[in-house]
Amino acid sequence: MKLYYHPVSNTSRPILLFAADHDLDLVLQAVDLFKGEHVQPSYAAINPNCLVPVLEDGDFRLTECSAILKYLADKIDSPAYPKELRQRARVNERMDWFNTQFYRDWGYGLIYPQLFPNLKRPTDEQQNGVVAWGKDRSKAWLKILDENLIGPRSDYLCGSQITLADYLGAAYITAGDVVRCDLSAYPNVTRWIGNMKRRKNWEKVNKPFYDLAASVKEMQFQAV
Repeated sequence: MKLYYHPVSNTSRPILLFAADHDLDLVLQAVDLFKGEHVQPSYAAINPNCLVPVLEDGDFRLTECSAILKYLADKIDSPAYPKELRQRARVNERMDWFNTQFYRDWGYGLIYPQLFPNLKRPTDEQQNGVVAWGKDRSKAWLKILDENLIGPRSDYLCGSQITLADYLGAAYITAGDVVRCDLSAYPNVTRWIGNMKRRKNWEKVNKPFYDLAASVKEMQFQAV
């Protein structure tokens, strides 16, 4: 199987960590987002969305992080994607929450407009409004995540065992490390992310991401 990815991509990092934790032998093909390789015709022929990641398994191709994680988990019968109906539904629910609720405001409202020139709004007024909105909405989502989805008794998003929701959600949450978000007001989130960061492959998989964070340490950001 072949994975088209970028090492700092927040949708590639969950798959890389899952693959490392499960000793999956993926052929890795880096797509240089910073040089615009993802918008070149050769890559657009692979993924017309011009995004990473993409998984190829023979003549079968998948283009969404969540779908790729579920496919890989089913392919190797990983307990991270339980087969019992309600347990699996809970994992799906948490993954959908991150994709359709949380990350819209956290990633594309607060973080990315400050990091990437192509996502910065054309005027200061628009930019400041987008970031302020993203910051306020992110705080609301973090409160729900902390108090309702994780709570004081769960080690992971769906209970005591790691699931695909944790692989996805942890990458999304730690995207905030680049703009130096402080999650101390959310103790259950902090505990959960600590559990993820203690996984044996976390540091190795995420080193390029934290190198990126270090490269912008002199920049000033709005952050939670």
